[in-house]
Amino acid sequence: MGSHAIINITPPRFASLPGLLLAAALGFTLASCPVFGSGTFAWPAPPLPPGANPATIATPRVEWFTHFQNNLDQSKKMPAIDLLFDGDSITDYWMGKGRAIWEKHYGKLNPFDFGISGDKTENVLWRLQNGQADNLHPKLVAIMIGTNEIGLPAPQLAEGVKAVVDAYRSRCPEAVILVQGIFPRGQSPADPMRARVTAVNQLISQIADGKNVLYIDFGDKFLQPDGTISPEIMPDFLHPAAKGYEIWANAIQSIIDRYFPAPSSSK
Repeated sequence: MGSHAIINITPPRFASLPGLLLAAALGFTLASCPVFGSGTFAWPAPPLPPGANPATIATPRVEWFTHFQNNLDQSKKMPAIDLLFDGDSITDYWMGKGRAIWEKHYGKLNPFDFGISGDKTENVLWRLQNGQADNLHPKLVAIMIGTNEIGLPAPQLAEGVKAVVDAYRSRCPEAVILVQGIFPRGQSPADPMRARVTAVNQLISQIADGKNVLYIDFGDKFLQPDGTISPEIMPDFLHPAAKGYEIWANAIQSIIDRYFPAPSSSK
């Protein structure tokens, strides 16, 4: 198609979700879809401008609108969200394989998990632009994002992670942002994904300022002495099992304790 049809839909707040799914089935892609905005959609998505970094261009995913809306609805029911996690499936699955560990470590901290399986930095940016963090005042925001676009050049991917951090900083200025290094991928240390992850993590570590933005890389805690990943820790050598989530929770516990100190016991 040489032109882009503009479709106005009112009301915009997912009343048109069946139409979006039909369009997706027909092979269209979504260029913009403001949840609380004008409800204007462009079909198909216009090409990226020359030289644009896709990791920094806010982009929705038609298949997750229901998940996104559910997260919004659930978050608004909470009296407060003090501990916020965001990212892709690795974060999303805290609510599955990691649920018991989540409740054990964070259940009393007013936590919320905004992670959505399959997301990239550009998808998190779109969620933030469309109300996800509005009127929230978390103490700590833990971000784990980037593995789904690990094929991008490391500087582009790191720029995408920084864009997510900046978006959270602008919307939740009172929060400390915890950037977590991308987890190791592939069973063997010789897997080419390992080198890519290392290169990206070296760059995103530079986002931290030690005050408002922290960085932690604990990927080595998932590895065996020979550098391999055990299926008991990550069955597919990408997503943690329950044991992996326990490793994760323990690895960041000292940071959690810093911002959520245990109440003093009265004598």
